[in-house]
Amino acid sequence: MNRQSAAVVGYEARLWDMANTLRGSIDASEYKHIVLGLLFLKYTSDAFAAARARIESEVDDGADPENRDEYAALSVFWVPQEARWERLQANAAQPDIGRRIDDAMYAVERDNPRLNGVLPKEFARLAVDDNRLGRLIASISDIQADGGESSLDALGRVYEYFLNQFASAEGRQGGEFYTPRCVVQLLVEMLQPYYGRVYDPCCGSAGMFVQSIEFILAHRNRNGNGGNPKFNLSIYGQESNQTTWRLAQMNLAIRAIWGQVEHGDTFHNDRFPDMRADYILANPPFNVRDWGGDRLADDIRWRYGQPPAGNANFAWVQHIVHHLAPGGVAGFVLANGSMSSTQRQEAAIRRAIVDADLVDCMVALPGQLFYSTQIPACLWFLANDRANGKYRDRRGETLFIDARGLGRLVDRTHRELEAGDIARVAAAYHAWRGDEGAGAYADIPGFCKSVPTADIRRYDYALTPGRYVGAAPSEADDAAFDERMRRLSDEWRAQQAESQRLDAAISHILARLGFGAGGDEYPQSP
Repeated sequence: MNRQSAAVVGYEARLWDMANTLRGSIDASEYKHIVLGLLFLKYTSDAFAAARARIESEVDDGADPENRDEYAALSVFWVPQEARWERLQANAAQPDIGRRIDDAMYAVERDNPRLNGVLPKEFARLAVDDNRLGRLIASISDIQADGGESSLDALGRVYEYFLNQFASAEGRQGGEFYTPRCVVQLLVEMLQPYYGRVYDPCCGSAGMFVQSIEFILAHRNRNGNGGNPKFNLSIYGQESNQTTWRLAQMNLAIRAIWGQVEHGDTFHNDRFPDMRADYILANPPFNVRDWGGDRLADDIRWRYGQPPAGNANFAWVQHIVHHLAPGGVAGFVLANGSMSSTQRQEAAIRRAIVDADLVDCMVALPGQLFYSTQIPACLWFLANDRANGKYRDRRGETLFIDARGLGRLVDRTHRELEAGDIARVAAAYHAWRGDEGAGAYADIPGFCKSVPTADIRRYDYALTPGRYVGAAPSEADDAAFDERMRRLSDEWRAQQAESQRLDAAISHILARLGFGAGGDEYPQSP
Protein backbone atom coordinates (compact mmCIF):
# COMPACT_ATOMS: atom_id res chain seq x y z
CA MET A 1 0.00 0.00 0.00
CA ASN A 2 1.40 3.42 -0.92
CA ARG A 3 1.82 6.28 1.54
CA GLN A 4 -1.32 8.11 0.43
CA SER A 5 -3.58 5.08 0.73
CA ALA A 6 -2.20 4.18 4.14
CA ALA A 7 -2.73 7.71 5.38
CA VAL A 8 -6.31 7.86 4.17
CA VAL A 9 -7.24 4.45 5.54
CA GLY A 10 -5.59 5.26 8.86
CA TYR A 11 -7.49 8.52 9.09
CA GLU A 12 -10.78 6.79 8.29
CA ALA A 13 -10.21 4.38 11.17
CA ARG A 14 -9.21 7.15 13.59
CA LEU A 15 -12.24 9.21 12.64
CA TRP A 16 -14.46 6.18 13.14
CA ASP A 17 -13.00 5.63 16.60
CA MET A 18 -13.63 9.29 17.49
CA ALA A 19 -17.18 9.19 16.17
CA ASN A 20 -17.91 5.92 17.95
CA THR A 21 -16.74 7.23 21.33
CA LEU A 22 -19.34 10.00 21.00
CA ARG A 23 -22.16 7.53 20.37
CA GLY A 24 -23.03 6.98 24.02
CA SER A 25 -26.14 4.84 24.47
CA ILE A 26 -27.55 5.40 20.97
CA ASP A 27 -28.04 2.28 18.88
CA ALA A 28 -25.82 2.01 15.82
CA SER A 29 -28.94 1.81 13.65
CA GLU A 30 -29.90 5.34 14.72
CA TYR A 31 -26.44 6.78 15.20
CA LYS A 32 -25.47 6.05 11.60
CA HIS A 33 -27.98 8.64 10.41
CA ILE A 34 -26.39 11.29 12.61
CA VAL A 35 -22.85 10.60 11.41
CA LEU A 36 -23.65 9.91 7.74
CA GLY A 37 -25.97 12.92 7.63
CA LEU A 38 -23.22 15.19 8.90
CA LEU A 39 -20.71 13.71 6.45
CA PHE A 40 -23.17 14.39 3.64
CA LEU A 41 -23.68 17.99 4.79
CA LYS A 42 -19.91 18.49 4.94
CA TYR A 43 -19.55 17.07 1.45
CA THR A 44 -22.25 19.24 -0.12
CA SER A 45 -20.84 22.33 1.56
CA ASP A 46 -17.27 21.58 0.39
CA ALA A 47 -18.49 20.84 -3.15
CA PHE A 48 -20.45 24.09 -3.17
CA ALA A 49 -17.44 26.08 -1.92
CA ALA A 50 -15.18 24.57 -4.60
CA ALA A 51 -17.75 25.33 -7.32
CA ARG A 52 -18.22 28.86 -6.03
CA ALA A 53 -14.48 29.52 -6.18
CA ARG A 54 -14.41 28.25 -9.75
CA ILE A 55 -17.38 30.39 -10.78
CA GLU A 56 -15.93 33.50 -9.10
CA SER A 57 -12.73 32.98 -11.09
CA GLU A 58 -14.84 33.13 -14.25
CA VAL A 59 -16.80 36.28 -13.40
CA ASP A 60 -15.11 38.11 -16.26
CA ASP A 61 -16.61 35.52 -18.60
CA GLY A 62 -20.11 36.32 -17.39
CA ALA A 63 -20.37 33.70 -14.65
CA ASP A 64 -22.54 34.70 -11.66
CA PRO A 65 -21.71 33.04 -8.29
CA GLU A 66 -25.28 33.75 -7.08
CA ASN A 67 -26.93 32.05 -10.07
CA ARG A 68 -28.08 28.57 -9.05
CA ASP A 69 -28.04 27.40 -12.65
CA GLU A 70 -24.26 27.74 -12.63
CA TYR A 71 -24.06 25.11 -9.88
CA ALA A 72 -26.59 22.83 -11.55
CA ALA A 73 -24.40 22.89 -14.67
CA LEU A 74 -21.54 21.59 -12.53
CA SER A 75 -23.76 18.88 -10.93
CA VAL A 76 -23.35 20.58 -7.55
CA PHE A 77 -26.09 21.16 -4.99
CA TRP A 78 -26.96 24.73 -4.05
CA VAL A 79 -26.23 25.18 -0.34
CA PRO A 80 -28.01 28.12 1.34
CA GLN A 81 -26.06 30.18 3.85
CA GLU A 82 -27.70 28.65 6.93
CA ALA A 83 -26.60 25.16 5.80
CA ARG A 84 -22.97 25.89 5.00
CA TRP A 85 -20.48 23.95 7.05
CA GLU A 86 -18.48 26.92 8.25
CA ARG A 87 -21.61 28.28 9.93
CA LEU A 88 -22.33 24.98 11.68
CA GLN A 89 -18.70 24.71 12.68
CA ALA A 90 -18.75 28.22 14.16
CA ASN A 91 -21.84 27.31 16.22
CA ALA A 92 -20.81 23.78 17.17
CA ALA A 93 -20.55 24.70 20.87
CA GLN A 94 -24.03 26.28 21.05
CA PRO A 95 -26.63 24.48 23.19
CA ASP A 96 -29.06 24.33 20.25
CA ILE A 97 -26.67 22.83 17.67
CA GLY A 98 -29.04 19.88 17.12
CA ARG A 99 -31.84 22.19 16.02
CA ARG A 100 -29.42 24.15 13.82
CA ILE A 101 -28.38 20.96 12.03
CA ASP A 102 -32.03 20.03 11.46
CA ASP A 103 -32.68 23.49 10.03
CA ALA A 104 -29.69 23.09 7.71
CA MET A 105 -31.02 19.76 6.44
CA TYR A 106 -34.44 21.27 5.77
CA ALA A 107 -32.83 24.19 3.93
CA VAL A 108 -30.77 21.91 1.65
CA GLU A 109 -33.85 19.86 0.80
CA ARG A 110 -35.91 23.00 0.20
CA ASP A 111 -33.45 24.35 -2.36
CA ASN A 112 -32.67 21.00 -4.00
CA PRO A 113 -35.86 19.09 -4.88
CA ARG A 114 -33.80 16.05 -5.87
CA LEU A 115 -33.04 15.56 -2.17
CA ASN A 116 -36.60 15.96 -0.97
CA GLY A 117 -37.29 13.52 1.87
CA VAL A 118 -33.76 12.10 1.79
CA LEU A 119 -31.77 13.85 4.53
CA PRO A 120 -32.04 12.98 8.24
CA LYS A 121 -33.67 15.71 10.32
CA GLU A 122 -33.76 14.20 13.79
CA PHE A 123 -30.69 15.71 15.45
CA ALA A 124 -32.67 17.67 18.04
CA ARG A 125 -34.81 14.65 18.90
CA LEU A 126 -32.30 11.83 19.19
CA ALA A 127 -30.69 11.15 22.54
CA VAL A 128 -27.28 12.66 21.79
CA ASP A 129 -26.38 15.77 23.74
CA ASP A 130 -25.33 18.97 22.00
CA ASN A 131 -21.82 18.76 23.42
CA ARG A 132 -21.22 15.44 21.67
CA LEU A 133 -22.71 16.78 18.45
CA GLY A 134 -20.34 19.72 18.62
CA ARG A 135 -17.34 17.45 19.10
CA LEU A 136 -18.49 15.28 16.20
CA ILE A 137 -18.70 18.36 13.96
CA ALA A 138 -15.16 19.28 15.00
CA SER A 139 -13.92 15.77 14.11
CA ILE A 140 -15.55 15.82 10.68
CA SER A 141 -14.21 19.33 10.07
CA ASP A 142 -10.69 17.92 10.26
CA ILE A 143 -11.11 15.85 7.09
CA GLN A 144 -8.55 17.26 4.70
CA ALA A 145 -7.17 16.39 1.30
CA ASP A 146 -4.11 14.15 1.41
CA GLY A 147 -1.40 13.38 -1.12
CA GLY A 148 -3.14 15.06 -4.05
CA GLU A 149 -6.54 13.61 -3.22
CA SER A 150 -9.33 16.19 -3.08
CA SER A 151 -11.28 16.73 0.14
CA LEU A 152 -14.37 15.55 -1.74
CA ASP A 153 -12.68 12.24 -2.61
CA ALA A 154 -11.56 11.90 1.01
CA LEU A 155 -15.13 12.49 2.21
CA GLY A 156 -16.43 9.88 -0.21
CA ARG A 157 -13.92 7.33 1.10
CA VAL A 158 -14.80 8.13 4.71
CA TYR A 159 -18.51 7.82 3.91
CA GLU A 160 -18.07 4.35 2.42
CA TYR A 161 -15.80 3.28 5.30
CA PHE A 162 -18.49 4.35 7.77
CA LEU A 163 -21.19 2.45 5.86
CA ASN A 164 -19.04 -0.66 6.23
CA GLN A 165 -18.40 -0.05 9.93
CA PHE A 166 -22.06 0.57 10.73
CA ALA A 167 -23.03 -2.61 8.88
CA SER A 168 -20.53 -4.51 11.02
CA ALA A 169 -21.74 -2.83 14.23
CA GLU A 170 -25.38 -3.61 13.47
CA GLY A 171 -24.69 -7.22 12.53
CA ARG A 172 -27.61 -8.97 10.85
CA GLN A 173 -29.75 -5.85 10.56
CA GLY A 174 -26.88 -3.73 9.24
CA GLY A 175 -25.98 -6.19 6.51
CA GLU A 176 -29.36 -5.62 4.91
CA PHE A 177 -28.24 -2.25 3.59
CA TYR A 178 -24.61 -3.08 2.83
CA THR A 179 -23.02 -5.68 0.57
CA PRO A 180 -19.31 -6.20 1.37
CA ARG A 181 -17.17 -4.18 -0.99
CA CYS A 182 -15.12 -7.19 -2.10
CA VAL A 183 -18.26 -9.05 -3.23
CA VAL A 184 -19.47 -6.02 -5.18
CA GLN A 185 -16.03 -5.60 -6.74
CA LEU A 186 -16.05 -9.23 -7.87
CA LEU A 187 -19.48 -8.86 -9.49
CA VAL A 188 -18.46 -5.64 -11.24
CA GLU A 189 -15.08 -6.97 -12.40
CA MET A 190 -16.78 -10.00 -13.92
CA LEU A 191 -19.62 -8.14 -15.66
CA GLN A 192 -17.57 -5.06 -16.68
CA PRO A 193 -20.41 -2.52 -17.03
CA TYR A 194 -18.82 0.05 -19.34
CA TYR A 195 -22.03 1.48 -20.82
CA GLY A 196 -25.79 0.94 -20.97
CA ARG A 197 -28.48 0.47 -18.37
CA VAL A 198 -27.47 -0.87 -14.95
CA TYR A 199 -30.25 -2.13 -12.69
CA ASP A 200 -30.34 -3.29 -9.08
CA PRO A 201 -33.81 -4.38 -7.89
CA CYS A 202 -32.78 -4.40 -4.21
CA CYS A 203 -30.08 -1.76 -4.17
CA GLY A 204 -29.50 -1.27 -0.43
CA SER A 205 -27.13 1.68 0.02
CA ALA A 206 -26.31 1.69 -3.74
CA GLY A 207 -22.88 0.04 -3.55
CA MET A 208 -23.36 -1.72 -6.91
CA PHE A 209 -23.77 1.61 -8.68
CA VAL A 210 -20.83 3.24 -6.91
CA GLN A 211 -18.55 0.34 -7.81
CA SER A 212 -19.75 0.38 -11.43
CA ILE A 213 -18.66 4.00 -11.76
CA GLU A 214 -15.37 3.28 -10.00
CA PHE A 215 -14.82 0.39 -12.41
CA ILE A 216 -14.98 2.80 -15.36
CA LEU A 217 -12.48 5.12 -13.68
CA ALA A 218 -10.12 2.26 -12.88
CA HIS A 219 -10.31 0.83 -16.42
CA ARG A 220 -10.48 4.05 -18.38
CA ASN A 221 -7.95 2.83 -20.93
CA ARG A 222 -10.30 0.02 -21.95
CA ASN A 223 -13.58 1.92 -22.24
CA GLY A 224 -13.23 2.91 -25.88
CA ASN A 225 -12.77 6.60 -25.17
CA GLY A 226 -9.02 7.10 -25.42
CA GLY A 227 -8.39 6.86 -21.69
CA ASN A 228 -10.96 9.48 -20.70
CA PRO A 229 -13.76 8.36 -18.38
CA LYS A 230 -16.93 7.93 -20.38
CA PHE A 231 -20.00 7.69 -18.18
CA ASN A 232 -22.56 6.19 -20.51
CA LEU A 233 -24.26 4.33 -17.68
CA SER A 234 -27.92 4.86 -16.86
CA ILE A 235 -28.69 3.80 -13.32
CA TYR A 236 -31.97 2.25 -12.18
CA GLY A 237 -32.58 0.92 -8.69
CA GLN A 238 -35.29 0.09 -6.21
CA GLU A 239 -35.23 -0.36 -2.44
CA SER A 240 -38.16 -1.38 -0.25
CA ASN A 241 -36.83 0.00 3.06
CA GLN A 242 -37.29 3.76 3.15
CA THR A 243 -34.44 4.35 5.59
CA THR A 244 -32.07 2.37 3.38
CA TRP A 245 -33.41 4.17 0.29
CA ARG A 246 -32.34 7.45 1.90
CA LEU A 247 -28.85 6.04 2.48
CA ALA A 248 -28.69 5.04 -1.19
CA GLN A 249 -29.68 8.52 -2.33
CA MET A 250 -27.03 10.14 -0.14
CA ASN A 251 -24.38 7.60 -1.17
CA LEU A 252 -24.97 8.45 -4.83
CA ALA A 253 -25.31 12.19 -4.29
CA ILE A 254 -22.05 12.38 -2.36
CA ARG A 255 -20.34 11.14 -5.53
CA ALA A 256 -22.44 13.22 -7.96
CA ILE A 257 -23.92 10.05 -9.45
CA TRP A 258 -27.37 10.65 -10.85
CA GLY A 259 -29.85 7.89 -11.50
CA GLN A 260 -33.38 6.73 -10.85
CA VAL A 261 -33.50 5.00 -7.49
CA GLU A 262 -37.08 4.44 -6.38
CA HIS A 263 -38.67 3.43 -3.10
CA GLY A 264 -41.12 0.53 -3.09
CA ASP A 265 -41.63 -3.22 -2.88
CA THR A 266 -39.94 -4.69 -5.95
CA PHE A 267 -42.32 -7.64 -6.22
CA HIS A 268 -45.59 -5.84 -5.56
CA ASN A 269 -44.78 -2.36 -6.85
CA ASP A 270 -42.19 -2.77 -9.60
CA ARG A 271 -41.24 0.82 -10.43
CA PHE A 272 -39.62 -0.15 -13.76
CA PRO A 273 -42.01 -2.71 -15.25
CA ASP A 274 -40.99 -2.09 -18.87
CA MET A 275 -37.26 -1.51 -18.35
CA ARG A 276 -34.80 -4.01 -19.84
CA ALA A 277 -31.27 -3.68 -18.48
CA ASP A 278 -27.91 -4.38 -20.10
CA TYR A 279 -26.42 -5.22 -16.70
CA ILE A 280 -28.15 -6.35 -13.52
CA LEU A 281 -26.22 -6.57 -10.26
CA ALA A 282 -27.98 -7.49 -7.04
CA ASN A 283 -27.71 -8.99 -3.57
CA PRO A 284 -31.29 -9.98 -2.73
CA PRO A 285 -32.14 -10.89 0.87
CA PHE A 286 -31.71 -14.63 1.34
CA ASN A 287 -34.60 -17.07 1.81
CA VAL A 288 -37.32 -14.48 2.50
CA ARG A 289 -40.51 -16.22 3.58
CA ASP A 290 -43.06 -13.41 3.82
CA TRP A 291 -42.66 -11.92 0.35
CA GLY A 292 -46.36 -12.18 -0.53
CA GLY A 293 -45.93 -14.74 -3.27
CA ASP A 294 -49.46 -16.05 -2.76
CA ARG A 295 -50.75 -12.72 -4.06
CA LEU A 296 -48.71 -12.92 -7.26
CA ALA A 297 -49.98 -16.08 -8.90
CA ASP A 298 -49.49 -16.15 -12.68
CA ASP A 299 -47.37 -12.99 -12.62
CA ILE A 300 -45.84 -12.14 -16.00
CA ARG A 301 -42.38 -12.49 -14.47
CA TRP A 302 -42.81 -16.18 -13.59
CA ARG A 303 -41.92 -17.41 -17.05
CA TYR A 304 -40.12 -20.48 -15.75
CA GLY A 305 -42.55 -21.46 -13.02
CA GLN A 306 -44.44 -20.19 -9.97
CA PRO A 307 -41.96 -19.52 -7.11
CA PRO A 308 -42.86 -21.09 -3.77
CA ALA A 309 -44.78 -18.79 -1.44
CA GLY A 310 -42.40 -19.61 1.40
CA ASN A 311 -39.11 -18.60 -0.24
CA ALA A 312 -38.39 -15.63 -2.53
CA ASN A 313 -35.06 -16.85 -3.96
CA PHE A 314 -36.41 -17.92 -7.32
CA ALA A 315 -38.80 -15.00 -7.46
CA TRP A 316 -35.69 -12.81 -7.44
CA VAL A 317 -34.06 -14.98 -10.11
CA GLN A 318 -37.06 -14.67 -12.42
CA HIS A 319 -37.55 -10.97 -11.72
CA ILE A 320 -33.94 -10.47 -12.82
CA VAL A 321 -34.37 -12.59 -15.96
CA HIS A 322 -37.55 -10.67 -16.81
CA HIS A 323 -35.68 -7.36 -16.72
CA LEU A 324 -32.67 -8.45 -18.82
CA ALA A 325 -32.26 -6.87 -22.25
CA PRO A 326 -31.93 -9.29 -25.21
CA GLY A 327 -28.13 -9.21 -24.91
CA GLY A 328 -28.05 -8.45 -21.19
CA VAL A 329 -26.01 -10.12 -18.47
CA ALA A 330 -26.72 -10.42 -14.75
CA GLY A 331 -24.64 -11.23 -11.71
CA PHE A 332 -26.22 -11.63 -8.29
CA VAL A 333 -25.78 -13.20 -4.87
CA LEU A 334 -27.97 -16.01 -3.57
CA ALA A 335 -27.87 -18.53 -0.75
CA ASN A 336 -26.07 -21.76 -1.60
CA GLY A 337 -29.30 -23.70 -1.29
CA SER A 338 -30.50 -22.16 -4.55
CA MET A 339 -27.92 -24.23 -6.46
CA SER A 340 -29.25 -27.62 -5.42
CA SER A 341 -32.63 -27.19 -3.72
CA THR A 342 -34.91 -30.18 -4.20
CA GLN A 343 -38.04 -28.23 -3.25
CA ARG A 344 -40.43 -29.06 -6.07
CA GLN A 345 -41.05 -25.56 -7.44
CA GLU A 346 -37.47 -24.36 -7.00
CA ALA A 347 -36.01 -27.46 -8.67
CA ALA A 348 -38.42 -27.08 -11.60
CA ILE A 349 -37.51 -23.40 -12.11
CA ARG A 350 -33.77 -24.13 -11.92
CA ARG A 351 -34.20 -26.96 -14.44
CA ALA A 352 -36.11 -24.68 -16.83
CA ILE A 353 -33.48 -21.91 -16.57
CA VAL A 354 -30.66 -24.38 -17.31
CA ASP A 355 -32.57 -25.82 -20.27
CA ALA A 356 -33.14 -22.27 -21.56
CA ASP A 357 -29.32 -21.92 -21.67
CA LEU A 358 -29.31 -18.86 -19.40
CA VAL A 359 -26.75 -19.99 -16.82
CA ASP A 360 -23.38 -18.58 -17.86
CA CYS A 361 -21.31 -19.08 -14.70
CA MET A 362 -21.66 -20.18 -11.08
CA VAL A 363 -19.24 -19.15 -8.33
CA ALA A 364 -19.11 -20.71 -4.86
CA LEU A 365 -17.99 -18.04 -2.37
CA PRO A 366 -16.00 -18.53 0.84
CA GLY A 367 -17.88 -18.29 4.11
CA GLN A 368 -17.97 -15.36 6.55
CA LEU A 369 -18.10 -12.62 3.90
CA PHE A 370 -21.42 -11.11 4.95
CA TYR A 371 -22.39 -9.16 8.05
CA SER A 372 -26.06 -10.08 7.88
CA THR A 373 -25.86 -13.87 7.71
CA GLN A 374 -23.62 -16.89 8.14
CA ILE A 375 -25.54 -18.72 5.39
CA PRO A 376 -23.06 -19.83 2.70
CA ALA A 377 -23.53 -17.83 -0.50
CA CYS A 378 -22.82 -18.12 -4.21
CA LEU A 379 -22.86 -15.94 -7.31
CA TRP A 380 -25.13 -16.60 -10.27
CA PHE A 381 -24.29 -15.18 -13.71
CA LEU A 382 -27.04 -15.31 -16.32
CA ALA A 383 -26.80 -14.18 -19.93
CA ASN A 384 -29.33 -13.68 -22.71
CA ASP A 385 -28.32 -14.55 -26.27
CA ARG A 386 -24.95 -16.15 -25.57
CA ALA A 387 -24.30 -16.43 -29.32
CA ASN A 388 -24.54 -12.72 -30.08
CA GLY A 389 -20.96 -12.52 -31.38
CA LYS A 390 -19.75 -10.32 -28.54
CA TYR A 391 -18.02 -13.23 -26.82
CA ARG A 392 -17.05 -16.79 -27.66
CA ASP A 393 -20.07 -18.96 -28.37
CA ARG A 394 -20.56 -20.86 -25.12
CA ARG A 395 -24.06 -22.14 -25.80
CA GLY A 396 -24.65 -25.44 -24.05
CA GLU A 397 -21.86 -24.85 -21.53
CA THR A 398 -21.59 -23.36 -18.04
CA LEU A 399 -18.45 -22.28 -16.22
CA PHE A 400 -18.16 -23.44 -12.60
CA ILE A 401 -15.72 -21.71 -10.24
CA ASP A 402 -15.06 -22.88 -6.68
CA ALA A 403 -13.69 -19.88 -4.75
CA ARG A 404 -14.37 -21.27 -1.28
CA GLY A 405 -10.66 -21.50 -0.50
CA LEU A 406 -9.96 -17.85 -1.29
CA GLY A 407 -9.92 -14.77 0.95
CA ARG A 408 -8.42 -14.01 4.34
CA LEU A 409 -9.87 -13.53 7.80
CA VAL A 410 -9.80 -9.85 8.83
CA ASP A 411 -11.15 -10.64 12.30
CA ARG A 412 -12.58 -13.60 14.15
CA THR A 413 -15.88 -13.60 12.26
CA HIS A 414 -15.33 -11.88 8.91
CA ARG A 415 -13.44 -12.77 5.76
CA GLU A 416 -12.53 -10.61 2.76
CA LEU A 417 -11.58 -11.43 -0.80
CA GLU A 418 -8.28 -9.76 -1.62
CA ALA A 419 -7.45 -8.04 -4.89
CA GLY A 420 -5.58 -11.10 -6.15
CA ASP A 421 -8.54 -13.35 -5.38
CA ILE A 422 -10.93 -11.10 -7.29
CA ALA A 423 -8.52 -10.89 -10.23
CA ARG A 424 -8.12 -14.67 -10.34
CA VAL A 425 -11.84 -15.41 -10.47
CA ALA A 426 -12.58 -12.62 -12.95
CA ALA A 427 -9.66 -13.67 -15.19
CA ALA A 428 -10.96 -17.24 -15.42
CA TYR A 429 -14.41 -15.99 -16.42
CA HIS A 430 -13.09 -13.56 -19.05
CA ALA A 431 -10.77 -16.17 -20.53
CA TRP A 432 -13.65 -18.64 -20.72
CA ARG A 433 -15.84 -16.05 -22.45
CA GLY A 434 -13.04 -15.25 -24.88
CA ASP A 435 -12.74 -11.57 -23.95
CA GLU A 436 -10.11 -9.64 -25.85
CA GLY A 437 -6.74 -9.83 -24.13
CA ALA A 438 -7.94 -12.35 -21.53
CA GLY A 439 -5.74 -15.20 -22.71
CA ALA A 440 -6.58 -18.84 -23.28
CA TYR A 441 -8.93 -20.68 -20.95
CA ALA A 442 -8.05 -24.02 -19.32
CA ASP A 443 -9.86 -26.05 -16.68
CA ILE A 444 -8.04 -26.02 -13.33
CA PRO A 445 -8.83 -29.00 -11.06
CA GLY A 446 -10.31 -27.81 -7.79
CA PHE A 447 -10.92 -24.28 -9.10
CA CYS A 448 -12.77 -24.03 -12.43
CA LYS A 449 -14.28 -26.21 -15.13
CA SER A 450 -16.39 -25.68 -18.24
CA VAL A 451 -19.27 -28.16 -18.13
CA PRO A 452 -21.66 -29.19 -20.93
CA THR A 453 -25.34 -28.85 -20.12
CA ALA A 454 -25.74 -32.58 -20.71
CA ASP A 455 -23.51 -33.25 -17.67
CA ILE A 456 -25.56 -30.84 -15.55
CA ARG A 457 -28.69 -32.78 -16.49
CA ARG A 458 -27.01 -36.02 -15.39
CA TYR A 459 -26.48 -34.47 -11.95
CA ASP A 460 -30.18 -33.59 -11.72
CA TYR A 461 -29.53 -29.92 -12.60
CA ALA A 462 -27.44 -29.23 -9.51
CA LEU A 463 -25.33 -26.09 -9.98
CA THR A 464 -22.87 -26.54 -7.11
CA PRO A 465 -19.33 -25.87 -8.42
CA GLY A 466 -17.69 -28.38 -6.08
CA ARG A 467 -19.61 -31.17 -7.80
CA TYR A 468 -17.92 -30.42 -11.14
CA VAL A 469 -14.46 -28.88 -10.57
CA GLY A 470 -13.12 -31.86 -8.62
CA ALA A 471 -10.32 -31.70 -6.07
CA ALA A 472 -7.18 -29.65 -6.37
CA PRO A 473 -3.92 -31.63 -6.71
CA SER A 474 -2.53 -32.33 -3.26
CA GLU A 475 0.91 -31.26 -2.18
CA ALA A 476 2.01 -34.89 -2.16
CA ASP A 477 1.04 -35.32 -5.79
CA ASP A 478 3.20 -32.37 -6.73
CA ALA A 479 6.29 -33.46 -4.79
CA ALA A 480 9.20 -35.14 -6.56
CA PHE A 481 9.26 -38.94 -6.36
CA ASP A 482 12.66 -39.18 -4.66
CA GLU A 483 11.61 -36.60 -2.07
CA ARG A 484 8.49 -38.60 -1.26
CA MET A 485 10.51 -41.80 -1.01
CA ARG A 486 13.07 -40.19 1.28
CA ARG A 487 10.28 -38.97 3.58
CA LEU A 488 8.53 -42.35 3.56
CA SER A 489 11.82 -44.15 4.27
CA ASP A 490 12.51 -41.91 7.26
CA GLU A 491 9.00 -42.54 8.59
CA TRP A 492 9.45 -46.32 8.15
CA ARG A 493 12.79 -46.34 10.03
CA ALA A 494 11.29 -44.30 12.86
CA GLN A 495 8.38 -46.73 13.10
CA GLN A 496 10.78 -49.70 13.10
CA ALA A 497 12.78 -48.18 15.96
CA GLU A 498 9.62 -47.52 17.95
CA SER A 499 8.47 -51.10 17.33
CA GLN A 500 11.77 -52.46 18.68
CA ARG A 501 11.49 -50.23 21.76
CA LEU A 502 7.96 -51.46 22.46
CA ASP A 503 8.99 -55.12 22.00
CA ALA A 504 11.83 -54.70 24.51
CA ALA A 505 9.54 -52.93 26.98
CA ILE A 506 6.98 -55.71 26.84
CA SER A 507 9.69 -58.37 27.30
CA HIS A 508 11.04 -56.49 30.33
CA ILE A 509 7.61 -56.32 32.00
CA LEU A 510 6.89 -60.00 31.33
CA ALA A 511 10.28 -60.99 32.85
CA ARG A 512 9.56 -59.01 36.02
CA LEU A 513 6.25 -60.84 36.29
CA GLY A 514 8.02 -64.20 36.02
CA PHE A 515 6.97 -65.05 32.47
CA GLY A 516 10.32 -64.81 30.77
CA ALA A 517 13.87 -63.50 30.84
CA GLY A 518 14.45 -59.79 30.47
CA GLY A 519 17.04 -57.09 30.86
CA ASP A 520 17.69 -55.06 33.97
CA GLU A 521 17.06 -51.66 32.38
CA TYR A 522 13.78 -50.28 31.06
CA PRO A 523 14.33 -49.25 27.44
CA GLN A 524 14.03 -45.53 26.70
CA SER A 525 12.58 -43.79 23.66
CA PRO A 526 15.21 -43.09 21.04
